[in-house]
Amino acid sequence: MFNKSFDIHLNFFSTKSPQLLGVDISSSSVKMIELSMVNKAENTLRLESYVIEPMPKEAILDGNINNLEVVGDSIRRAWKRMGTRVKNIALALPAAAVITKRIVVPAGQREDDLAFQVETEANQYIPFALDEVNLDFQVVRAMPDHPDEVEVMIAASRKEKVEDRVAAALIAGLKATVMDVEHFAAQTAFELIERQLPEGGKDQVIALVDIGASITHLNVLYNGESVYTRDQPFGGDQLTQEIQNQFNLTLEEAEAEAEAEAEAEAEAEAAKRNGSLSENFHTEVLQPFCETLALEVTRALQFFFTSTQYTQVNYIFLSGGCAVIPGLEEIVTERTQVITQVVNPFINMELSNRIAPRQLKVDAPLLMIACGLAMRGFDPS
Repeated sequence: MFNKSFDIHLNFFSTKSPQLLGVDISSSSVKMIELSMVNKAENTLRLESYVIEPMPKEAILDGNINNLEVVGDSIRRAWKRMGTRVKNIALALPAAAVITKRIVVPAGQREDDLAFQVETEANQYIPFALDEVNLDFQVVRAMPDHPDEVEVMIAASRKEKVEDRVAAALIAGLKATVMDVEHFAAQTAFELIERQLPEGGKDQVIALVDIGASITHLNVLYNGESVYTRDQPFGGDQLTQEIQNQFNLTLEEAEAEAEAEAEAEAEAEAAKRNGSLSENFHTEVLQPFCETLALEVTRALQFFFTSTQYTQVNYIFLSGGCAVIPGLEEIVTERTQVITQVVNPFINMELSNRIAPRQLKVDAPLLMIACGLAMRGFDPS
């Protein structure tokens, strides 16, 4: 829904920083990325380092920080592993925590008048008192058929949603200078991939499918703008749970056994990604999961078709922890009849000697949001 020039900075954070680490806080891990600009004229970036730090179970629930100290400690561990001196970071809120609305207003207004009109309009769409939210707005574009009008994007989030993430960064000894929205950060990173498509993806309908732990998020793009989003209640947790059930990897559910249970879950997660379980794992567990996931993607696309004027999708790009499951691309392609690829925003990026290319290829689908956040440090605005 934001075009490429739209710059959301909830809590009125500055969008400029000498350098930013991109930090993606998910329910299962903290992903942290450091980028550098190699050639500003050609906009060439280099991946300096990245870390995926496991997050203790239930520290994040439904996208909300449930245990501030635990999340802050996880961010601190990730930062220490990075071995960087950069302490300014860009964070993101889940889409469900942000209300966005496009409005059309007269062009040429003074900033104070525009701010007053935005606040007046926001009262109609935000189910909270304005003093309970962080409200931001940005002029997106002039209206093509009405030169005396402009389109404005309003974005708002409950203050505690923003403040919790800022506080977690402070616990880690870091400073949050940018607050974005998760799927728009991923969209920023996707620009690196879109350039490689025929004609830069112009006039193509592109579906970004992020397979999270419990939610699969669909974001459909057309000419660089998000035209549709949807969450499906399905994710990698279902596969992990099935692995645990089928292969007796679960331990008794009790707080006293939390640490041992986490180790069992880590074992299941590793097995999920490298296929190290027994031969019938593929036929009894992995194949059914991939088929179900492909069905969920198909359903999400059907909702897209019935809710918009679009009738086809040209490309599907998969991200998230399950995206690298062998054969998933082919199953989704067969089910949807749409060319499907796994994302890798670093495919044409320079890599520092600290990066292992083979491991990066496996990890890349998990790093889209963090990559997009790190790119905010190079915003021209």
